[in-house]
Amino acid sequence: MTERHGQVLDLVTEHGYCAMLISDPDSDEPDWGYSVGFPKSLGQGEVIVFGLSDDVHRHMICEVFAKCQGAGLRLTDGVRIDGLLQGFDVIARKVHVSNIHTDHLRFAMWCSLFMCHQPLTEVYQLVWPSAATGLFPWDSGCHPDVIALQPALYQPRLNS
Repeated sequence: MTERHGQVLDLVTEHGYCAMLISDPDSDEPDWGYSVGFPKSLGQGEVIVFGLSDDVHRHMICEVFAKCQGAGLRLTDGVRIDGLLQGFDVIARKVHVSNIHTDHLRFAMWCSLFMCHQPLTEVYQLVWPSAATGLFPWDSGCHPDVIALQPALYQPRLNS
């Protein structure tokens, strides 16, 4: 176990979760953030969000944790969540099992095995709409940039 693994475990133990923020300026992939610890602390799936700033990713993960812990939010496919983005609901989409892999969820997968003694099988993508139109990536007429910034992990992975 590395020092970083220990830091993640400490955060999950102390706060119930850790927000991992991923940014690679050399990659064509959009930035993303994901939770670590939701299965252990909440008995629910992890969350992942793409295409916004680190601060917004962190805020969204923190707010979802708080809503699950304090307000009884149950993460399910298609549930609308308010209060994560000003003026817009976000929709949680269940990530297809073929997209639960270390490319996007390395520490969450490790933590599930280490703390829960089982593989990570439940993740929800927090999908946000276009600020200009309110359309989601699956809506006809959604701006191509909104679609490009949010890989559709809720659909089966090609060539899986």
